[in-house]
Amino acid sequence: MLAELLGALTGSRTNLLLIFLPLAIGLELAHASETWVFIAAALSIVPLASLIGEGTEAVATRVGPGIGGLLNATFGNGAELLIAGFALEAGLVDVVKASVAGSILGNTLLVLGAAMFLGGLGRTSQTFSATGASAKSLSLFLAVAGLTMPAVFDMTVLGSLDRSSLALDELSLATALVLLGVYVAGLIFSLRTHADMFIGAGGEAADDHGYAMSMNGAVVLLAISTALTAVAAELLVGAVEGAARALGMTDLFIGFIVVAVVGNAAEHYSAIIFARKNQMQLAINIAKDSSVQIALLVAPVLVIMSWIIGRPMNLVFNPFELFGLGLAVFAVTFVSLDGESNWFEGLLLLALYLIVGMTTYFVPVLR
Repeated sequence: MLAELLGALTGSRTNLLLIFLPLAIGLELAHASETWVFIAAALSIVPLASLIGEGTEAVATRVGPGIGGLLNATFGNGAELLIAGFALEAGLVDVVKASVAGSILGNTLLVLGAAMFLGGLGRTSQTFSATGASAKSLSLFLAVAGLTMPAVFDMTVLGSLDRSSLALDELSLATALVLLGVYVAGLIFSLRTHADMFIGAGGEAADDHGYAMSMNGAVVLLAISTALTAVAAELLVGAVEGAARALGMTDLFIGFIVVAVVGNAAEHYSAIIFARKNQMQLAINIAKDSSVQIALLVAPVLVIMSWIIGRPMNLVFNPFELFGLGLAVFAVTFVSLDGESNWFEGLLLLALYLIVGMTTYFVPVLR
């Protein structure tokens, strides 16, 4: 197993960037500029995301694309859930909400768009299960609807989006429990009763790295890489607010774009690599499973966690966040209808993400 781990570490030049993790820790301990801590932590996440992707690929070749995509999304979102919990404890509620919404947006538009664009280069089209993709899109639609209703209640009953009440907090908690129930049902649907829908056709064998990684080696690699990613991401989130202030960014943009993009680096890398290998079904599973998990698992768990620590967090999001999520779900649903993708469809998703991101950057502080 040690030889397998050493092979993974020496298999790519990007792993040299791992040196930035101890550098980021040292800068943090030395109370250096938050901007430098942010840069060092961000650079260290790049090779860690690569290692997570490599471990996931090794597991996916043995358990199939359905569980493989789910596993990748789980490991990627596990670190994000841990970081969001710390941010919630620190009272950074708006940043937490923005990172949740931004993670959904980033996975549906940025990750999936980049995978379709880069995977489609040099190919006429790539295929995947339209039925499976449609089921995941419907789950996303339900999740966005669930995240929207508390805002509707806040606007129509309380008269604004910046007021809170016990009824609103209780509605958010009840909504979170429903979303969790849907998530459990989705696991049963995708992994047991209709698992064949998420396998799809098409795909090439994974590249040989020169060594055969065992299941145990892959799991250990995933565990270590995810733990180190959590450390790096926590350093990054702790410094991102100060660094962003120096660059003139708002809390909305920090959470919605910056934190969300960095926090989902593992999914970004893995989905693109699988798409380039013409394993578009696995790329689709990674992007959509991650989005579904953020909406149906991470957000509800954060709401429940907020009640446990005595700081209830409602599910009232910024209107720009909600509108962006709605556009993302509709766009991805339309792209997935025919079970085929190409580079131009990926470019359209990337363009929509860029437009939403630019709009968010110019949004002033609303609350």
